[in-house]
Amino acid sequence: MNQFFYTLLLRCFKPLILKLLDRKAKKAGGVWDIYAPERFGIYTEPPHVQQQINSVKFERPIWIHAVSIGETKAAQPFIRLLLDQGYPVLLTHMTATARALGEKQFIADIQRGQLVQAWLPYDLPEAAKGFFAHWKPRCGILIEREVWPNIVLEATQQKIPMILASARFSAKTARQVKRIGGVLCKAYRLLTVILVQSYQDAERFEEIGLPKPVVLGNLKFDLNIAASQVQSGEVLRTAIDRQVVVIASTRDGEENDFIQSILNHKNIQYPPLYVIVPRHPERFSQVEGLLQKSSLRYVKQSDHPSQEELRYVDVLFGDTLGEMFFYYGLADIAIVAGSFGDYGGQNHIEACAVGVPVIVGPHTKNFEKSVNDALIEGAARRTENPESALLLAHQLLGDTTQLLRMGKAGINWLALHQGVSQRLYKMILPYLD
Repeated sequence: MNQFFYTLLLRCFKPLILKLLDRKAKKAGGVWDIYAPERFGIYTEPPHVQQQINSVKFERPIWIHAVSIGETKAAQPFIRLLLDQGYPVLLTHMTATARALGEKQFIADIQRGQLVQAWLPYDLPEAAKGFFAHWKPRCGILIEREVWPNIVLEATQQKIPMILASARFSAKTARQVKRIGGVLCKAYRLLTVILVQSYQDAERFEEIGLPKPVVLGNLKFDLNIAASQVQSGEVLRTAIDRQVVVIASTRDGEENDFIQSILNHKNIQYPPLYVIVPRHPERFSQVEGLLQKSSLRYVKQSDHPSQEELRYVDVLFGDTLGEMFFYYGLADIAIVAGSFGDYGGQNHIEACAVGVPVIVGPHTKNFEKSVNDALIEGAARRTENPESALLLAHQLLGDTTQLLRMGKAGINWLALHQGVSQRLYKMILPYLD
């Protein structure tokens, strides 16, 4: 498929695409602005007027696109580095949850006017043209996987360098690019620099005839650990004097299996406190409904449960956003979900970074290299299903020596992979003038 037919299909199906996006937004909750002028590259101010926002003159920003929560969290240390160097940053998203997290992470910079959030425009030529005419970024940095043909083409025509950073190129993505053909291959070839996470990602680029990328590493390794959250979790864990299993980043279908497994083991002599933290905030009410239907006693983190409550309930329901390091501070062991259904896994790196042993399921293709490394280093273990994950967790809770060994292995493993943000900064310096 070439650029012309790709754009023609977008125009033909635009009403349907917008309707589907609107339905998704209503289901997810939050402010998505699906029909906002900004999504179509239309802005209230004249496009060539330099903007004065608060106390900072916001012009020629470094544009960073982080599509969703995972990319926003991964990019946080790198964005912090740019802000500390005095650069203005334009941060775009596609989802409401990512935008809310970005606002929370950079609230002081937003108030000062050094960082501005915006929606990524839809991939229509006129929307891309309006976006670049308005913001005039000095360069664009796409985090992990968001390559839109018309946006990349317009950037190239306006001589705006485009960098794909911390890119992961799975076998599935390679098949999609090969199937769609010309338009996506052209977009990748137009990118100024491609920086991938691993040598395996680089090989997949080359296998389908794309330019050889540079292996830089994974931004997710470059964590900005919320030490105060970790400490709060550790203090609470000591106060309740009870072992804690955090079941993190659960996806649709997994919660029910874990709830059933918890019920199966409810009568063990010293049951731990289980903490269930869904991956997506829009599913909080759905997951709470599952807990209500079960016979498990639970409290919600948003209700600020007392220490006494946490000593006797079965489950702490993690219905808050941006507190994962608190939950990991509380944890003796973490089961990182999104890997027990066919979702490709979720981020296990944060738990390893604070010395929490990790258990993952069989489906970890999104973190294939880092999961394998964590398994080899002894920081993580793999099981086949929620039931076996809980059995392994209980086994490890009874073996303090093994728990300490796994936790230390995680910290040591992560120490070897720090500095990706600094390396990325050095790589893009030529494009920051």
